[in-house]
Amino acid sequence: MTMPNSRIGLFTSTIFAAATLAACGGGGGGGGTPPAAQGTLGVSMTDAPACGFDAVNVTVSKVRVHQSATAGDADAGWADITLSPARKINLLGLTNGALESLGQTPLAAGHYTQMRLVLDPNTGNGLANSVIPTGTATEVSLDTPSAVQSGIKLVNAFDVASGQRVDLVLDFNACKSVVTKGNGKYALKPVVKVIPTALNGISGFVGTALLGNHVMVSAQQNGVVIASTTPSATGEFFLARLAPGNYDVVITADNSATAVVATVPVATVASTTVLSTVGTPITLPASLSGLIGGVVSLTPASATEVAYVSAKQSFSAGPMVTVKYQGADIATGAYMLSNLPLAAPQFALYSTTLPLVFAAAATTPGTAKYRLDAAATGYAAVSKPSVDISVVNQTNVNFTLLP
Repeated sequence: MTMPNSRIGLFTSTIFAAATLAACGGGGGGGGTPPAAQGTLGVSMTDAPACGFDAVNVTVSKVRVHQSATAGDADAGWADITLSPARKINLLGLTNGALESLGQTPLAAGHYTQMRLVLDPNTGNGLANSVIPTGTATEVSLDTPSAVQSGIKLVNAFDVASGQRVDLVLDFNACKSVVTKGNGKYALKPVVKVIPTALNGISGFVGTALLGNHVMVSAQQNGVVIASTTPSATGEFFLARLAPGNYDVVITADNSATAVVATVPVATVASTTVLSTVGTPITLPASLSGLIGGVVSLTPASATEVAYVSAKQSFSAGPMVTVKYQGADIATGAYMLSNLPLAAPQFALYSTTLPLVFAAAATTPGTAKYRLDAAATGYAAVSKPSVDISVVNQTNVNFTLLP
């Protein structure tokens, strides 16, 4: 289904004005390049919602690109988009397809293999990069050593053709990018992917009565979260810029049962699939909730790798989905998955006929039981197939991950 003009207006109206630009560097985009051999690069930023924060702020100073994947910081050939002054951006304001333009620059035609996002450092009492944990009004420093020194290195190759414009979107996953370090300290371990600018995806509405309950909407494939967002003040959500394919849409909220819409198609890079309307929004039945917590130990220990724990359920005649996930504290390994529903999830197969029909569905390992997966880069993943919170919370579900 092609996105109506009203939707295009809604989400493109959130695009901010371009930054003041300064292009510099050597052969990768220098001033001596003939105009006929130049194209244009535009870069914007978007974000998925963060877990447990009311704000995640980063201060962007520049975006750098190079044709060599092995070029060092001081090598010739870099082309820069410089934000002057550097701009402090709350990533949590960039959900539902919203973009923050970081600017554009003329760029020599050719193949580019390296991109970096450079942040300003925290200096003195200034908090260029910070978080506000949910339930507090305190802005806390966000440690960003690698991003400040050389830039966040992004894995993406792209081509610039003579006389043509290329637009790239940096999709920040704030939920995975902010890690706890113990003692109320936080660090940025960036998880950023480069995605198309075309506005497609999956849209719909949830009931506004849910909005005070930390609603999260995600598009998943085989239980892996591909994109996520939070609804607007009207209950509208938009999972934007998805690769064509089928997705399972998962909706969660505190004190509510989970809702899952299976096999939702995204046909093209320019189409939007609608799941519900403002007149018939998706609602979630009330549910008691429980929690699962414990410690993830990495052997050998690591001061940089983060372990993620996911609570999952599989439908007897449908997909496996992730209901909640969280990164363990990088210092202590502690994690806590709260507000896990005890009630059976609501399930619907996608249909072009709206409203969708939901019904309570049987799951594996069972209602109020969850499969727990723990994983970290460089370590073998470990699963616990059935953690039961139907009677009591489980606060000692521990994992040891080995290479």
